[in-house]
Amino acid sequence: MKLEGEGLLLRIFIGESDTWHGKPLYQAIVERVRAAGMAGATVLRGLEGFGAHSRIHTSRILRLSEDLPVLIEIVDQAARVEEIIPVLDEMIGEGLMTLERVHIVTYRGPSEPE
Repeated sequence: MKLEGEGLLLRIFIGESDTWHGKPLYQAIVERVRAAGMAGATVLRGLEGFGAHSRIHTSRILRLSEDLPVLIEIVDQAARVEEIIPVLDEMIGEGLMTLERVHIVTYRGPSEPE
């Protein structure tokens, strides 16, 4: 797969302990967007943060949290990202989704057999 030009970056901010049908929500989201044929997704675990409830979640030893912030980033063509948003919105109970335009410089997957 080769992808270049204008696209969208979807960022999803959730908690590490959030679940969907018995599995971690971040894992369920990655599996769902992979099944939808999206270009890719990356899950990042935060060291510290807070959300809607203003509770600090941190990895510092004195306040060890089991619900650290998690950020999922998904980049693809605009139409593909916009198509998956309603599906992901149903999966996310508490969290934040943001969307921004990006210019994809280079994305190359394995060459397909001819």
